[in-house]
Amino acid sequence: MTEKTDIFEKCFKFTAAKELQHAGIYPFFRVIESAQDPVVTMNGKKMIMVGSNNYLGLTNHPKVKEAAINAIKKYGSGCAGSRFLNGTLDIHVQLEEKLAKFMNRGAALVFSTGFQVNLGVISALVSKDDIVIMDKMDHASIVDGCRLSYGDVKRFRHNDMADLERVLSDNNGRGKLVVVDGVFSMEGDIVDLPSVTKLTKKYGARLMVDDAHGIGVLGKTGRGTTEHFGLESEVDLVMGTYSKSLASIGGFIAGDADVVHYIKHMARALIFSASPPPASVAAVSAALDIIDSEPERLERLWYNTHKMLHGFKDLGFKVGPSETPIIPILVGADEMAFRMAMDLQEEGVFTNVAVSPAVPPGKALIRTSYMATHTDEHLDKVLTAFKKVGKALGLI
Repeated sequence: MTEKTDIFEKCFKFTAAKELQHAGIYPFFRVIESAQDPVVTMNGKKMIMVGSNNYLGLTNHPKVKEAAINAIKKYGSGCAGSRFLNGTLDIHVQLEEKLAKFMNRGAALVFSTGFQVNLGVISALVSKDDIVIMDKMDHASIVDGCRLSYGDVKRFRHNDMADLERVLSDNNGRGKLVVVDGVFSMEGDIVDLPSVTKLTKKYGARLMVDDAHGIGVLGKTGRGTTEHFGLESEVDLVMGTYSKSLASIGGFIAGDADVVHYIKHMARALIFSASPPPASVAAVSAALDIIDSEPERLERLWYNTHKMLHGFKDLGFKVGPSETPIIPILVGADEMAFRMAMDLQEEGVFTNVAVSPAVPPGKALIRTSYMATHTDEHLDKVLTAFKKVGKALGLI
């Protein structure tokens, strides 16, 4: 007789998080009691926030909040249905038109979360006879989108163009979609987009760039990685999220009008998911206007980025290949990263921890990220805290 197995057994045996909590070094699900500003409140204590993706500092901008409030007054709190059926408002369509113009694309389509964009788009486009190819350091949402597709999934070594060409050449004669991050969310490095575009053209593959951390950050006017490299016409699809520079929650895909039209009618993550709420849509629209009307925010973001990159290197920290406002401090062991995050918290600095599987085993890091609204005083205090904690832990 077959022994019965309880599917919940794995839950009862999961003790890793509780062990960290008991040791006082659990850095997840911390409760913030204020807006995502450069200084936040946690447990009644003021903390300098260097763990947020609010790159342009727009989540608490008066115009963004006013737009969200006015949308709630007019449309209510939600749409009570999917975009496909009753959930499309005029402001959804207006935002799509604005995003398409902003990204210099034929059309755009908005989703309720950025994660759902990758789930919906990849699984809609990649059929059973196709192949989807991704960088090994791509975001989890890309990984899951590939898993949901019916095609073969292949990976290439991180930003390794020779390995990408190997995968492409091994699969000639098949429909191919290459999906890469524009800015890699843990390491902060930028994809070698010029080389990727040349290879996709050479082997007849289509290219999709997840620019969640690039839009509002890279490019002369904040249009992202494609603008940064001057390759807007060479990339087939660009995905973006609202939860970073665009100050809300949700996401979009932008590209050729016919391709977007197909996705609109085939992406299960869109068709079977509730519509983005009015407040979110209006907030994004206002954020786009601010990006164009206040270019000094982008300038300040890069000033802060360069200050912190140089500051950490001068202190002797290993910061990896970062070229963006995402600056990781490489520490190695998971426990060291947990300890460092808690010690920094004691010094009034909020950072994030990245351990396996978000990063390779043995390469745990403290992930810091910066806003246009950080002042020199904020950043100097952060560097002072890192110096104190880094020395105490033997990292510098």
